[in-house]
Amino acid sequence: MRLGYFTMPVHPIGRDWTQTLREDREAIILADRLGFHDAFMGEHLTDACENVTNSLLFNATLIHETKQIKLATGTTNLAQMHPVVVAVNAAMFDHLAQGRFIMGVSPGALPSDSEAIGILDEDRNKIFADAIDVILAVWERDPPYDIEFPGNRFKVSFARTAAVDLGVGVMGKPYQKPRPEIVGTVVAPFSPGVVLMGKRDFHPLSANFLLAKHLKSHWANYAKGKAEAGQKANVNDWRIARTIFVADDDKVAARYGGGDGNSPYRHYFGNMRAKMVRGNRLYVFKSHKEQPDDEITLDYVMQNCVFTGSVNKVVDQILAMREETGDFGELVYAGMDWLDPALAKRSMQLMAEEVMPRVNAAIGKSASAAAE
Repeated sequence: MRLGYFTMPVHPIGRDWTQTLREDREAIILADRLGFHDAFMGEHLTDACENVTNSLLFNATLIHETKQIKLATGTTNLAQMHPVVVAVNAAMFDHLAQGRFIMGVSPGALPSDSEAIGILDEDRNKIFADAIDVILAVWERDPPYDIEFPGNRFKVSFARTAAVDLGVGVMGKPYQKPRPEIVGTVVAPFSPGVVLMGKRDFHPLSANFLLAKHLKSHWANYAKGKAEAGQKANVNDWRIARTIFVADDDKVAARYGGGDGNSPYRHYFGNMRAKMVRGNRLYVFKSHKEQPDDEITLDYVMQNCVFTGSVNKVVDQILAMREETGDFGELVYAGMDWLDPALAKRSMQLMAEEVMPRVNAAIGKSASAAAE
C-alpha cells in the first residue's frame, strides 16, 4: 500500500497568508523527503481558511524543491475555467515536472466560488462533464481541431485564425503518454459518479470526511464502471484519504488530535461540518441516510473520522478500516494546519517510517496466510 498526502489545510482565519503558504509548501517538501508517493493540493477562490487559489500554480513552486513525489491538483475545479486553459496549462506543467504530475479534477464544490464568477445557478456537474471531454480531445487530437460535441457548451476551432506552419493554432500535449493519471475525489456515499470514473479510467480518491463503512461503496461502483467498459478494476488505482495524527505518546495524540479545543484537527472538522450544514450536505458524515442531523455533532465527527494515537494504535485503526473496505492501493494522509510544527512534522515522519511499514508487513502476512 502506497502512502500519499492530500491537503485542503483549513487554516484558522486571521493567520498570515504568506506564512500558511510557506508551511503548506514545507509539508509537501517534507512528504517528498519521507517517501510519500504523491501530494494533492486543494484549491478555492474565495475561502480565507483554504488558502490556495490555484493548485497548479502552487505545485509549480515545488517542482524544483522536490525530487520524487508526484505533484497533484486536488482538485482543478473544471467548472471555473475554460477547458482549453486547463488543458494547455496542465500539459505545460507535466513537461515542467517531467511526468511527476497527477491531474485531480472536480466541478468545484464551494458555492461562493461559483457566485463570484457568475455560475452559481448553473449545472456545474454538466459544465464539468463538458470540460473534461474537451480537455481529453485537446490532448488526443492534432490540428486542425474542430472540437464540437453534441450538447457541449465548449467548441474549439481555429478556422479563422490558424497558421499551423507558424505554430499558430497548435495546442501542446502532455509529457506523459497518452495523458497524465486523472483522479476524482469522491465525497458522497454510494456516489454514482464513480461508475463513470471506472468507464473512463479515471481513478477514485475517497474523501477523508466519509465514515469507513461507506468507502466500499466507492469500490463497488468503480468496479461496475470498469466492467461496463469491458475492463477489470485494479485495487492499486483506488486511494482512500484519512485524517490521521500519530505521536510518540497516546496522551499527546489524544490532545493534539482532537481533545484540546485548539486542536487543528478539531478546527478542521468544525469548519468542514459548518460548511456541510450550510450546503445541506451533512449526509457525508452520517452512518445511515435517516440519521437525525442533531446526532452529527462535532464530537461524533471527530470520533468517526479521525485516527489518533501512538504508532501501534494507528496501525490497528488502519488495519481495522481495511478489514471493512477491502484492499486498496494508497492510503492518503490528510494535512492540517501546523499549530505545532514539531508535532505535525513528527506525525508525518512516524506515518512514513513506522506506521506504513508495519501496515504493509501485516498485509503481507495476511496475504501469505491466505495463500497457504
